[in-house]
Amino acid sequence: MGAILVVNAGSTSLKLNVVDDEGRSVAVDSLERVPTGVVAVAHRVVHGGSRFRDPVVVDAEVRAEIAALEPLAPLHNAPALESLDRAQRALPDVAHVAVFDTAFHRTIPQEASVYAVPRRWRTEWGVQRYGFHGLSVEWCAERVPSVLGHAVERLVVCHLGGGSSVTAVRSGRSVDTTMGFSPLEGVPMTTRSGSIDPGALLYLLREHGFDADSLDHALNFDSGLEALAGRSGDMVDVERRAAAADSDARLALEVFVHRVTAAVAAMAAAAGGLDALAFTAGIGEGSVLVRERICKRLEFLDVLLDGKRNRTAEPDCDLAADDSRARVVVVRAREELVAARAARTLLASDRRAKP
Repeated sequence: MGAILVVNAGSTSLKLNVVDDEGRSVAVDSLERVPTGVVAVAHRVVHGGSRFRDPVVVDAEVRAEIAALEPLAPLHNAPALESLDRAQRALPDVAHVAVFDTAFHRTIPQEASVYAVPRRWRTEWGVQRYGFHGLSVEWCAERVPSVLGHAVERLVVCHLGGGSSVTAVRSGRSVDTTMGFSPLEGVPMTTRSGSIDPGALLYLLREHGFDADSLDHALNFDSGLEALAGRSGDMVDVERRAAAADSDARLALEVFVHRVTAAVAAMAAAAGGLDALAFTAGIGEGSVLVRERICKRLEFLDVLLDGKRNRTAEPDCDLAADDSRARVVVVRAREELVAARAARTLLASDRRAKP
């Protein structure tokens, strides 16, 4: 078919990759530097709501529906739409396909996806757990068995980066995840709060002059590791300051490790046990300390990390000790390969979608 350009507008980065028919990926600096021969563009879109459960060719109607979902993922859908518009101007004669992070989580059963809220909220307004980081989790679900050389029935994936989530995967299918109706739920992130008692939010609205917009901004941009550490929420900086006895940075690191560890235990329960634990994304791939501290707390689940393997790890590899029942795998995030494959499959199956 030809090469697919993948546009991945994340909460803290914009990545552009050209993926050929053989699955080889080359990063490019800008849309203006794309090689010739691109036959389609795949756009990672974080929130597909209840409408988008599969990849779709973008037209005016689809773009409008993605824009309508922006309030549910303000750090993601707006940048994705901006990148979409730029890419369509730069490459107007090829198909543009939206690939949704929520799609992989459509297999989550009702007991894990339904909130205990009024029926109208659920049935008319779509208030439910959607889950995110689906492209990353899907790649891990494929890659971990390949690294280990055998099938993995019960897998927990820790996507730890600017945004962080933990997902239970059973037999290759998502069965529960920490992010919910929006990417705010779950573990603390770089600038996002993660889960917080709704009662605290009502208190702030009623007693301290917050309105919906100011509260939204505070939870998305002024919270998380940045709020706890008192300065930067970047994990490299947090670890450096924690090592220098900065009490705020130490607290940020401890809270993050505690919450992620608790999430892994919960996801192991959802998966029916734990055969392998995967770490991916910026923190998951890059932080020896975070992996070490999380795995130390998970020894009760027979997770035993090999210290030397952890310190010298290069994705994709197994970090677990030889006698660990559960394996520990660090996986390089390759969302672009999943997005390109999804776009290629869609276009190959529907002649009307081809440019």
